[in-house]
Amino acid sequence: MSPRRSYDQYCSAARALDVVGDRWTLLIVRELFAGPRRYTDLHADLPGVSTDVLASRLKDMERDGIATRRRLPPPGAAYVYELTPRGRRLLPVLRALGEWGADDLGERRPTDAVRAHWFALPLLGALEGEGLVEVRLEEGDFHLHVGRDEEAVYGDGPAPAEPDARLLLSAATCTAVARGETTLADAVREGRITVTGDGTLAKALREG
Repeated sequence: MSPRRSYDQYCSAARALDVVGDRWTLLIVRELFAGPRRYTDLHADLPGVSTDVLASRLKDMERDGIATRRRLPPPGAAYVYELTPRGRRLLPVLRALGEWGADDLGERRPTDAVRAHWFALPLLGALEGEGLVEVRLEEGDFHLHVGRDEEAVYGDGPAPAEPDARLLLSAATCTAVARGETTLADAVREGRITVTGDGTLAKALREG
């Protein structure tokens, strides 16, 4: 484990960047908001990170109290990483960064990797109410825990239980919502989002 580098500035922003300012750290945090993840899962969903850098960042995050590593009970018997309460307090930071950076998305470049669940945090900020939402994109499915104090903010794949709402939309529409070019309600009215389900979230989105 490398010694922590510091800006050596008596400033809370500088202290925060001492901990999370290294390349890849906040993107690892983003992945861990899906709940406990194995090293191999993290490596697969962080295209471009080397194994050495990922291992180093995870060790630093454990040292700094952002993440913890534990062994799953049998039959899993695998080690997983998960956020600590301190790490979970980074959710509004990530959401604010996502909102700030949305204008820079532009057109997807040929070299850009994409995972469906990377649209989870922008949609989470656009949804109001409380419930389980399943989202279907061409790139894949994911689900969101909206307005609930859950261990996982989102997860890959279909919802683990009957969702309060199902949303069918494109990545382009997700991007438009993230950039503030449209709202979820307007996109539903325009037919860019198909909403199904009988929960209060589904009804609210259909009623606009």
